[in-house]
Amino acid sequence: MSFDVVSVRRQFPILAEIIDGKPVHYLDNGASAQTPLAVLDAVRTYETTARANVLRGVHRLAERATEGYESAREEVAKFLGVQPMEIVFTGGCTAAINLVAYSYGSLLKAGDRILLSELEHHSNIVPWQLLRQRSGVELDMIPVTIDGRIDLEQLPKFLTPKTKLVSLAHVSNVTGALLDVRAVVAAAKSVGAKVMLDGAQRAPHGPLDLLALGIDFYVFAGHKAYGPNGVGVLWARPELLEAMPPFHGGGSMIGRVTFAETTWAPPPRRFEAGTPPIGQAIGLGAACKWMAALDWTSAHAHEMGLVQRVMDGLQKIDGTQLFGPASLQSRYPVVSFQLEGVHPHDVAQTLDSFGVAVRAGHHCAQPLMDRFDLDGTTRVSIAPYNDNTDIDALLTGVKHAAKTLR
Repeated sequence: MSFDVVSVRRQFPILAEIIDGKPVHYLDNGASAQTPLAVLDAVRTYETTARANVLRGVHRLAERATEGYESAREEVAKFLGVQPMEIVFTGGCTAAINLVAYSYGSLLKAGDRILLSELEHHSNIVPWQLLRQRSGVELDMIPVTIDGRIDLEQLPKFLTPKTKLVSLAHVSNVTGALLDVRAVVAAAKSVGAKVMLDGAQRAPHGPLDLLALGIDFYVFAGHKAYGPNGVGVLWARPELLEAMPPFHGGGSMIGRVTFAETTWAPPPRRFEAGTPPIGQAIGLGAACKWMAALDWTSAHAHEMGLVQRVMDGLQKIDGTQLFGPASLQSRYPVVSFQLEGVHPHDVAQTLDSFGVAVRAGHHCAQPLMDRFDLDGTTRVSIAPYNDNTDIDALLTGVKHAAKTLR
């Protein structure tokens, strides 16, 4: 069956807006996706009928809030194919990676090694550099191939018994390349290393089975997965969560506090100090439930059909160069390109005059830009609610930029 994009679009009010006389052609989903009515309704219901703090209250509103918050944890767990108590709510994907870098990182010692790649988002580089400053761990970088994939042929040379963690993007936020997770896990396990995936660009494209992947940590952001801002998720194997000390200290994450010592609550509470992002987590739970209800076989085919149109259309415009995989195989709906002689920001501003929203710059991936000797690219990132009118407007805008800006 064909994908009913019209029905999906109706669930996103912002897509029906006319802003400054132009329709919304939103192709910046890799930075932040739009939110469906199901998410907006869930957050509004919490804020208007259950707004209270969670866990310690015994009044009705507190009980409603706690029920909503823990139900959201269950929805996220279902979406990932794991158990609810393995889910830690954080302030975002970046916060989740920092939690692992601090808490799991505190179990590492000088001389231990962490393996990253050239295409990682800064959020999967900088926390490890900070850990290196604190503890003396060493960082290694797998290079990237000319088509924007992690060069897994070189993976074995970077793995030694001192490698304790391999932390890589599940899907690149610049090239859209999908990681061969099974190959990475097999290689990492051969030297006893743990594997963490940055799922910020993969989670918005359908449910996952993390246990089948064989990984140890997974992180993603709510705002890229049709949920609210200010919430993210860390999943980790329960034995790792049990071994890790807390990142933040405060209320809710304790067993007992005296001036002499403090004991910690069991996971996930240990990692959720203070008042958590309650409404945001409830919204994310609704987003995961909404995503789980989509037919992702047809949704992904729809997305990749639009990617093919983008790639074919851009290649017909003189002076346009695409970066990333040349085919649709093992990739997700992210396309980055340059227009010869035109700064990516100027391309993006021209597209905005056509009502098209894209991202331009280094995409928080400066080592990858250095790899290809680029200042930046213009990035198109597609969601299930995008349609051919969005692609038509994009290509019309790029053609106009090619004629007027060079």
